[in-house]
Amino acid sequence: MVDGLHDRFAPAWQFHEVHETEVHAEPRTAYDAVKQTTAGEILLFRTLTWIRRFGKRAPESILNPPPGRPLLEVVLRTGFLLLAEEPGHEIVIGTLVAAPPASRRPRNPEQFAALDGPGYAKATLNFQVGEIRRGVSRVRTETRVYATDARTRQRFAWYWRLIYPGSALLRRTWLRAIRLRAERSGA
Repeated sequence: MVDGLHDRFAPAWQFHEVHETEVHAEPRTAYDAVKQTTAGEILLFRTLTWIRRFGKRAPESILNPPPGRPLLEVVLRTGFLLLAEEPGHEIVIGTLVAAPPASRRPRNPEQFAALDGPGYAKATLNFQVGEIRRGVSRVRTETRVYATDARTRQRFAWYWRLIYPGSALLRRTWLRAIRLRAERSGA
């Protein structure tokens, strides 16, 4: 699969991860599962995000989503920005994982893409669905992080090394939950 929409917002990166799964369902059903999967369906999600928050209470966010709500809906309401979507095929979201003090968060995809001054680390995440053959789809997710300067890149690198194992596990279990939801729906 080609990254199309994702490349518009993250044509370069220093940190990234890619995961994919085969789903025995039509692409539309698989894409609907991407949009509807909840944190409760993702194995170890609550445990890993509890560890990430150091067991502290937190407001609603990707680290503390309310039960029963689609995870993508929660993240788009609590800090991530919808950058682009081709319904049925790909969705791209983004957030700042580092920003200079007193800087403003981008409010639209154009502002997100334009951020290039020192001190920013921009993270993007996509889910892309494609047909392998009739009744079988591939769901792929890629996370990219781009730091706008060497100092921010160095500071983010230690964080990436720390969180990467948990992040990779979450992406794989998220894909598993998407696959299970889609295959139940498509049956």
